[in-house]
Amino acid sequence: MEAYKRWVWRNRDYVHSLESLANGLTWLLPERFSESEIGPEAVTSVLGIITSVNDHIIETTPTQMHMGHVPQPSSFPLSLFITLLKDLETLVEVAAQQFYGDEKKWNFIAITEATKVLLRLALFRKSGYKMLLHGGENTNDVQDSDALDSQHRNGLSPKPGEHPVPGNIKNYHAHNPLNLEGRALFALNRFGESARTVSEPTWLYRVQHQQAIMEPPTIGAKKPSLSSFLSEKGVPGGLFLIGEMMFILRPLIYVLLIKKYGTRSWFPWITSLTVDLISNGVISYITILRQNNKEFCLSNIEKHELKRRKLLWALYLMRDPFFSKYTRLRLDGTQKLLEPVPIVGLLTEKLVELIIGAQTRYTYMSGS
Repeated sequence: MEAYKRWVWRNRDYVHSLESLANGLTWLLPERFSESEIGPEAVTSVLGIITSVNDHIIETTPTQMHMGHVPQPSSFPLSLFITLLKDLETLVEVAAQQFYGDEKKWNFIAITEATKVLLRLALFRKSGYKMLLHGGENTNDVQDSDALDSQHRNGLSPKPGEHPVPGNIKNYHAHNPLNLEGRALFALNRFGESARTVSEPTWLYRVQHQQAIMEPPTIGAKKPSLSSFLSEKGVPGGLFLIGEMMFILRPLIYVLLIKKYGTRSWFPWITSLTVDLISNGVISYITILRQNNKEFCLSNIEKHELKRRKLLWALYLMRDPFFSKYTRLRLDGTQKLLEPVPIVGLLTEKLVELIIGAQTRYTYMSGS
């Protein structure tokens, strides 16, 4: 295993290239969205697991080489566990649908979502009640956002050429091509990253992360308990806990309501959207309090996470009953309009077919 870890680290660029190629080929597998075919999803899940494990090795191997030992079991990577579960959830959905039917498959989906909720709650508590990044797949290691903000206000900005390290950001997981939330856009993301001459902070975070993990470890601060967190952060901290808990619980609430009322009912759709709006609204309100010099503020990476969550609202356009009543009609109309156009009509037809196929999978459109 140690030899494999060293090989992955030394050939990380080659490994990512193979993963990108494999990800693209999975979309060409026959019967990709067939109700009775679990083979393609099994292949995709296995590739996803391999990718996630390799990403974890790439991130942790330098630390292990520097420290000379493997992390103890007490530091079990919950974020990796969440990523692996997300790699498996579509396979669970397809297998449950094939063997137990459309109605009973929701039992297995609910179990999967409940497991993710428990893992995220554990990670939320373990992190000292910091905002979950990318659903818990990225670790939020910013030491103290209040202290960073205080330094900024006091004029202690970085010197020219220096950049603040925004914590341990697991960028490979964030751009994991086999995570369910971003497979269809991964190729475009790869192209965009390669084409940038002045890159966004993603590559900078990666370099800073590698520099940070090669430095000798420091003794971490003791994680606050719930009572100490509330006493220190006050009302803004309490609002933050409410908003974050709603975000964590929202997918499970949505699945349980679908299980009870069905996918054609508007009640699960509206309830889920309401929970998302309230969750983001509560946490966004905290950023307004920051301007009034209150006791709680968000770091830059937490602000970016909040924007990412808002972008996920677009998935409501792809969820029933909204999709079947409105979005599907728009797609069909666009396809008929562009059908006479050479090449464009063919590409549009394939794209619409891909979108409709992906929409049939809850896990592709869950945003969880």
